[in-house]
Amino acid sequence: MPTITNIAAYKFAPLQDLKPLRERLIQQCKAWGLRGTILLSPEGINLFVAGLRAPIDRLLGELRAVPGLAGLEVKVSDSDHQPFHRMLVKIKKEIIAFGVEGIDPAHQPAPRVSARELKQWLDEGRPVTLLDTRNDYEVKLGTFHNAVPIGVQHFRNFPDAVRKLPAELKRQPIVTFCTGGIRCEKAAPFMLREGFEKIFQLDGGILKYFEECGSAHYDGECFVFDQRVGVDPSLHETDSTQCHACQTPLSVDDQQDPRYVAGKSCPYCHRSTELQRAEEIQRRQEAIRRVTTPLPGSQPYDNFRPVKVPASFDGRTLLECLSGLFGHVPIEDWRRHCEAGRMLSPTGEPVGADHVVQVGERYLQRKPETVEPDVNVNIQILHEDEAILVLNKPAPLPMHPCGRFNRNTLQYILGEVYKPQSPRPAHRLDANTSGVVVLSRTRHVASLLQPQFERGEVEKMYLARVQGHPPDDQFECRAAISDCSGDLGSRETVTEGGLPAVTLFRVLERFPDQTALLEVIPRTGRTNQIRVHLWHLGWPICGDQAYLPGRTLGETQTHPVNAPPLCLFAHRITITHPLSRQRLTFEGNRPAWAMD
Repeated sequence: MPTITNIAAYKFAPLQDLKPLRERLIQQCKAWGLRGTILLSPEGINLFVAGLRAPIDRLLGELRAVPGLAGLEVKVSDSDHQPFHRMLVKIKKEIIAFGVEGIDPAHQPAPRVSARELKQWLDEGRPVTLLDTRNDYEVKLGTFHNAVPIGVQHFRNFPDAVRKLPAELKRQPIVTFCTGGIRCEKAAPFMLREGFEKIFQLDGGILKYFEECGSAHYDGECFVFDQRVGVDPSLHETDSTQCHACQTPLSVDDQQDPRYVAGKSCPYCHRSTELQRAEEIQRRQEAIRRVTTPLPGSQPYDNFRPVKVPASFDGRTLLECLSGLFGHVPIEDWRRHCEAGRMLSPTGEPVGADHVVQVGERYLQRKPETVEPDVNVNIQILHEDEAILVLNKPAPLPMHPCGRFNRNTLQYILGEVYKPQSPRPAHRLDANTSGVVVLSRTRHVASLLQPQFERGEVEKMYLARVQGHPPDDQFECRAAISDCSGDLGSRETVTEGGLPAVTLFRVLERFPDQTALLEVIPRTGRTNQIRVHLWHLGWPICGDQAYLPGRTLGETQTHPVNAPPLCLFAHRITITHPLSRQRLTFEGNRPAWAMD
């Protein structure tokens, strides 16, 4: 078979007229028999394309004729087969997803170090930290000697990971690196903005280093985003593959493991017996107990809360911005925060109240000696496999950092237990609502599971104990719900202009204490929908501190641990498993208030 030429390239440059450029490129590439992906954006181009050498050269000539792309440099490798299935040309907001405004590699790049220069530094034993900005599954196949992995599952998590790096690194020389260099074009300038003083980026990434320096100071191979999976320091395809089930890269040794079944499982996701599953869940339960004893937020710590400047406060003072964004906090409190040095700039320096801010900037509010309120951490794992995690969430327990809670949250606890994975909730429950929650264990699984909720394919059933006896055994509510938050996050039922909402109710039992147990099926997923609809109908949920009898609103803050529970329980959920495609139902054990 003829040799296939693989090219990878990117360039940050302002591009215009993207739609006609896209149409021209897709037509030409298909006519020339090329396959791969080209991403076009107002900030530049990013591409991985493979085909015969002559059509590849024609494509490069076409691209370099585009204004701004004359200097487009490419990395070239060969393979004996076509690594891509089809040809795609897409228009994106960014050519590498980062999600941080104000990073402009075309005009404000970080200093670069060439592959040969980095090798010389390493040969000489210079004190330098090599920071691997790639995702954890990429690092698994190989990285530089003694490199520090940033520890993310997706590049969008990079900013948060950087803020967790030791403070002493801010004064030390750091070289960031990735596969081809594109991620470092944004990672390195971001680190400079965060106060790291000596940041360099490896020009051309690992692939350029392989091309010029081979395997010196590097262990293993490099993960690539095509059907080859991995290339060695000579830029030849390796025998590594990728698990179809969990997407983990697999070395030759991994493929020799008896638990590896092509297209089905690998040593990292295989579960051969129910006993093994039960044992794994037991180990996770013990890990949860260790992480939550004592509660992670019960020990005083410096809590840094981000404040992002919106366009409406561009050019105004920091004090005006803070008081405008957080109107419930007196302006004098914010002034004292600034005077005490508790507001930090994007570079980590204290800033005063009169400091002028710019749109997109991110400031940090330092809350010293933070101690969070107690929460209920009786988290019960109902199901775990290579793709999803199903829990019975207790209450009160916030799912995400919010308000007074940061470490005493489900997200933080599971992040500690499942490191390096960071389970992603596919939906949410209020802090005061208990019941069944489904989470994805990888980004790939999340991309398959999350759309089921958005398309309304997930079936949910709740139990609610309400004040009063509804006269009908079955009824529904179609009252529209406001799309805006009220005081402290509450929602109010509206008759016009709100979002459509439908909830079905069935009375299971009427109790002598003038309360009733209801089965509740929400057909839509509005914020606080069940609580708002029952409140609107005149049967508020027992224990609700926000939606009170008489159509009045109270507080919506998280309940104290010893307060009467909110009698709302996510009892059952039915989903399609994102990998096996089986329809699965998970059910939690009824709380005491829902028993006869």
